[in-house]
Amino acid sequence: MVAQLPLDENGNKIVRIGHSPDPDDAFMFHAMTTGAFPTPGYNFVHELQDIETLNHRAMNCDLEVSAVSIHAFPEISENYALMNCGASMGEGYGPMVVSMQGASESDVRSNVIAVPGLKTSAYMGLRLAWGDCEVAVVPFDEIIPRILDGTYLSGLIIHEGQLTYVEHDLHVHIDLGVWWNERTGGWPMPLGGNVVRRDLGSKAMEDITMYTKMSIEYALKSPAEALEFAKKWGRGIDDETNKEFVSMYVNDRTIDYKEEGRASIRQFISEGQELGLIDQTFNPAEMQFIGSNES
Repeated sequence: MVAQLPLDENGNKIVRIGHSPDPDDAFMFHAMTTGAFPTPGYNFVHELQDIETLNHRAMNCDLEVSAVSIHAFPEISENYALMNCGASMGEGYGPMVVSMQGASESDVRSNVIAVPGLKTSAYMGLRLAWGDCEVAVVPFDEIIPRILDGTYLSGLIIHEGQLTYVEHDLHVHIDLGVWWNERTGGWPMPLGGNVVRRDLGSKAMEDITMYTKMSIEYALKSPAEALEFAKKWGRGIDDETNKEFVSMYVNDRTIDYKEEGRASIRQFISEGQELGLIDQTFNPAEMQFIGSNES
């Protein structure tokens, strides 16, 4: 049975889009949630929460559309499909383990590492690279402050922290995007993706995916307004840092994962299964990407 969505005063279906409060997601969804172009039959509204919260909301089938960690996707795949657009992939860069200067990798690996969530792709990447680690879950925007105040020796940083860590003279022990790129012969590291709920029916899923792709393309072609909007979620970053971060994670790959991007996701999930972090019954080879030629 196709789910019935609430309607706005004009009879349009209200579709809630969950995304993390960081510049790249805000940039992607700006056009479709502000009426920058027509979306006949649909009224898109956004809800902002950290990625770990969004992962768990998706497990409860809460939102119609959501950004989620690729690590979390197999667990929600019965109820959500992955769009072929909206990728956050590290093209030779990605989440990093950082500490104050002077700490060795051995020190870091033998102490608690602050991580942004156990369902994040960053955490799974850390486990793939370093094996078992003692970790503590800390909100992503508090990890660098907790390193600076000595609460944790090191932390796994995501979002704009991948650029702003240099302002605090922190040392990088591993860049997981570089590690994955070298491990796979050049593939980008899968981090986040957009999912749409299956019970909306195939037409709505395809429509929503189409509008999401249009929103990304709109922002890339006319970036000024979307960049200004995105900066609100950058926690005080300047214009150049905002632009640099958005360009890292919103690009041609965000419009279309492309063949190697989809292959990288399947490989990432397969390795997570080998590690025991992802259900063995999920079949990565059968993954469909709404809006791609594969779907």
